[in-house]
Amino acid sequence: MSEFVLDETRKVGRGPSQLRVPSVDLVVLEGPARGARAHLPATGAKVGSAPTCTLVLADPTVSRVHLEIRALGSALRLRDAGSTNGTYIGGVRIHEADIPVGTVVRLGGSAFRVDAREDNTFVAISERTELGELVGASLEMRALYAVLERVAPTDTTVLVQGETGTGKDVAARSIHALSSRSAGPFVPIDCGAIPEHLFESELFGHLRGAFTGAVSNRKGVFEEAAGGTLFLDEIGEMPLSLQPKLLRALETRTVRRVGASTAVPVDVRVVAATNRSLAKCVNDGTFREDLYYRLAVVEVAIPPLRDREGDVAILANRFFERLTGQKAPLDPAFVAQLAARSWPGNVRELRNFIERAVAMGQARPSTGASVAPPPPTSAPVLPPGAESIVPLSLPLKEAREAWTREFERIYVEAMLRKTGGNVTRAAEAAGVSRRFLQRLCARLGVRAADLDDDE
Repeated sequence: MSEFVLDETRKVGRGPSQLRVPSVDLVVLEGPARGARAHLPATGAKVGSAPTCTLVLADPTVSRVHLEIRALGSALRLRDAGSTNGTYIGGVRIHEADIPVGTVVRLGGSAFRVDAREDNTFVAISERTELGELVGASLEMRALYAVLERVAPTDTTVLVQGETGTGKDVAARSIHALSSRSAGPFVPIDCGAIPEHLFESELFGHLRGAFTGAVSNRKGVFEEAAGGTLFLDEIGEMPLSLQPKLLRALETRTVRRVGASTAVPVDVRVVAATNRSLAKCVNDGTFREDLYYRLAVVEVAIPPLRDREGDVAILANRFFERLTGQKAPLDPAFVAQLAARSWPGNVRELRNFIERAVAMGQARPSTGASVAPPPPTSAPVLPPGAESIVPLSLPLKEAREAWTREFERIYVEAMLRKTGGNVTRAAEAAGVSRRFLQRLCARLGVRAADLDDDE
């Protein structure tokens, strides 16, 4: 089995640095497409039955977009895209995992192997440690900067994906600031906050009298953003019935106000963002496949904070400086405590934590001594590891819901393992009905077959 190591970045002339990543082919071993081969691009690949996938498997048991795979440093990261029949390696169902070269991946009635190639593959790495409002010096962020540096000056539509709190809106503003449209308006709209019956009017505008309450003509956000950038945040929340109209607007660069008989041209660049997997939404039938690919002309992913080595300290010091005006770095011991946390809320959670620490007097500039800031006298000392499971950065209601979900998942998985995956026995032991336990497993994404004694 070939082994790849993470090379040092190297400069190429005056251009960006480059990073060597695994160069592999995906070779189909079983299924209707047996013998097919596809090279894994540096930007990553999608595998599924849709003709737009990098590796197309004409298999009725394979989802439209079944899985995604990309090189990440010296590793290959595979992520199931919410497929119907799942992705398996060695008989174990995989949701997300780093895999070595030579791995055989099974999906539906097909299977493919990850084969090493002789040639090298490189991805561009920017020399910047921040881009626009984005801050971070990790390899993951510098790879993102390299893509945005090329894309921002164009009018190409960009889809920004990432977990909640990673900074998708910051990335969108940075793209706008670096574009030739920076002098124009930046118009954000939250697709998850608009009532469905007002969605079309918000996007495209309306004429007076078009519906009850339309007392005057009104521009939609497409017209408001003319000459600038329209940011469609949480695009995955858009109602399915309105998606064809958005697709038409993107294709024709025209909009028709509600109640109007003619369309008007719009000069606007579109950036969309979502914390959902749009590929999964396509598989579920809640998002149009053609709209997905029209939005994802360039698709970028903002890495979660846990994957950004060294960036916690940089971000913490930047937030501390903004909040206090002090340029002195934070105490190293305090920063070390921050770096040891997982930050499920990502950059937003870190920012809120620093703001609270400043208000409580826990965040102090370095004095040269590595002494951890004392906890507030009025607060009890938490047991070791408590903050990694109790989301203290969230409001009480949200924290309780997050804690409950995690408790239910741990309890259900433990009970199923205890009973060898027998749902009926697990339900009896838990004191609930079999139907209730089945529904709970479905909601938590837990499969009894994956948790039997042979696992």
